[in-house]
Amino acid sequence: MQWLYGMTRQTLREWLERQGEPAYRAEQIFQWLYKKRVGSIAEMTNLSRNLRDLLAQEFAMGTLAVVRKQVSQKDGTTKFLFALHDGDTIETVIMRHDYGISVCVSTQVGCKMGCKFCASTLGGLIRNLHAGEIVEQLVYCQRLLDTAGERVSSVVLMGSGEPLDNYDAAMGFVDIVTDAGGLMIGQRHITVSTVGLIPAIRRLADERRGVTLAVSLHAADDETRSRMMPVNKAYNIATLMEACQYYFRVTGRRISFEYALINGHNDSLDDARRLAELLRPIPCHVNLIPVNYVPERNLVRTPARQIQAFADELGKLGQTATVRREMGADIAAACGQLRAEHSGERSG
Repeated sequence: MQWLYGMTRQTLREWLERQGEPAYRAEQIFQWLYKKRVGSIAEMTNLSRNLRDLLAQEFAMGTLAVVRKQVSQKDGTTKFLFALHDGDTIETVIMRHDYGISVCVSTQVGCKMGCKFCASTLGGLIRNLHAGEIVEQLVYCQRLLDTAGERVSSVVLMGSGEPLDNYDAAMGFVDIVTDAGGLMIGQRHITVSTVGLIPAIRRLADERRGVTLAVSLHAADDETRSRMMPVNKAYNIATLMEACQYYFRVTGRRISFEYALINGHNDSLDDARRLAELLRPIPCHVNLIPVNYVPERNLVRTPARQIQAFADELGKLGQTATVRREMGADIAAACGQLRAEHSGERSG
């Protein structure tokens, strides 16, 4: 079974031509999927019944089922736990900002990266998502927003999973949602997060995509980072910085560095000074993140006053940084939390 949402216009044209159908049908199907955002193939009424039947036989559509939905009473953040066609679960989040509405999508069921502060990795990696399963998350959210006359303005690939570990599907998602005949979200409004998979960062640079690269750094020295992020043992900070400099040289795109502040681990003023020195050669911005509490990890976030002191120290040293506004604090809005809760309930 193929995923209809996972087809680019070109691959859809090629499939249609093999069925003896005119290529322009691809544009019609894209209109139904991404402009009118219908919920089923049967609703594509300007296609012949035979073509609709054939599409239904060959392609899956509308495979997501809501297991749980949470809405923050503080800021309107909406989080979904979706069941996939095989019963696996993923999370998707709608976040409201002053500058617009963003959607955070998952790219894998679970994660194998093993970062100590993240709930997504607790059960390891179950499987990769297909491009269509990633696209459908965004379409589902946009369909919901349609009811209020609202529109997704940006997308972050920061949900469950490591996007660059599922590179082809993640970039397939980017190709589909940026298509002029589709949802038309500009590449500059798409952020791809990574723990620092060097070959994939270089590949992304060589493909010269216009997405924003967000690198999860979380420490400025190898000893600390290796304790928190096992990936650092394969790709240490020096090689990661080389790859980031390469990315900027090739693309001209400024990089975002994610830095989760964990009390007593990486949040001293000396840590801030090391971070500023490390990033000095790279045009970049630092997002400081108060770490979310994960019961299985027992890590404590840095106090607010100390977070601000860390940010101020970076500023004094010429490094731009902002403290990320906490979204959905009254719900399980961090990556993997809702799925982990659900899994625990099912096994309990």
